[in-house]
Amino acid sequence: MSETPEREALGSRIALFDHALRLRRANPGSPLPDGGCPFPDDERHPAGRGMTMPEHGPRAGAAAAAVLDTHFARPTADPSELAEAFHDVYVPIHHNVHIEAAAGRADPVRVRRTGRWLVRNASDRCAVRIGLALLATSFKRKDMSLIRTIGLLDNFGALATHALDRRLGGSAAQLWLAARVTGWDRVYVIESLCRSPSAAERSWLLRHGLGGDYLDRYIAGKIATATYLHTALTESDPDDELIDHTGSVLLLMTDSKGMGQTLGSYPPAGAVLEAYAEQVGRLAPTVERYYLAAMLASYVDQAESEHANWVIGRRERIRDAFLSLLNRPDWTDVARAALTDGDRRIAFLAEELAPRFPLQVFADPPATDAR
Repeated sequence: MSETPEREALGSRIALFDHALRLRRANPGSPLPDGGCPFPDDERHPAGRGMTMPEHGPRAGAAAAAVLDTHFARPTADPSELAEAFHDVYVPIHHNVHIEAAAGRADPVRVRRTGRWLVRNASDRCAVRIGLALLATSFKRKDMSLIRTIGLLDNFGALATHALDRRLGGSAAQLWLAARVTGWDRVYVIESLCRSPSAAERSWLLRHGLGGDYLDRYIAGKIATATYLHTALTESDPDDELIDHTGSVLLLMTDSKGMGQTLGSYPPAGAVLEAYAEQVGRLAPTVERYYLAAMLASYVDQAESEHANWVIGRRERIRDAFLSLLNRPDWTDVARAALTDGDRRIAFLAEELAPRFPLQVFADPPATDAR
């Protein structure tokens, strides 16, 4: 669908789509600041409003579906009549079977036209959410841009991802969205991409799958599995981006804090750790690479019970490979300079690892010639 210039809808209220489009143009290749917050309708949705669920469990979304049934039962009803119809009705932020069923009971042309109008013109987030849910059941290729643009807004990513999932051209739109959303919305789109990624999607996930926040623990293991990480790292000539991203994935999987898969339950863990130790050693040392290698060495040293099925000697071999790398003069110099500068990562290692590991960076610096 072509994106028309920003305009106000329903009197003086700004359409949420126009709000998203304006922010997108100001931030073309990155996430919207604060997910687009504040929204134009914030005054109508004070803090906490809409967060409670008057309908629980299997009934959640039934009231919204009833509103849709009533609307579609009238052949002449106009989509604009729904603009304010959901303000006091609970509308889920995820795919909902009741709303999907209501759409299925109506004429698909009307469903599509109504969903398109609500997403493009409604100023209330509840109505926009309903529009997105309707489009998810039946949309044309021209609606792809409409869906991904509204999906940039916080708490709209789940429905946008569902709408795009497994549709012709949807994966490209999901990749576009994944690079421009954060938080839970990013988790949803990455999880969708991980279900059955194409070669191009695997390549992107191998280098950019993680978003850099604590929610990455939910998706690190899924990325490792879906991208055949062990193959990418051991049977190819990986580039710097892939190697660095792998280090971050592995570190998250050492302790997922109950959020996702751990290395202990990841069958190729030994092969990937061993390959990573070898591959990162080909790269120039950086503080981040030093930190990741040290943390992974510590994990391997302490995780004997998690990898009891490893070939005898593999754990020690991986640990020693990391230690050998960490004690190389060039790597030691980088870490020592960071420690002098007060880098928190290296300071943490000094406190946690120095008592257990013979790391040169924490030994007394070499004596200088006083002559």
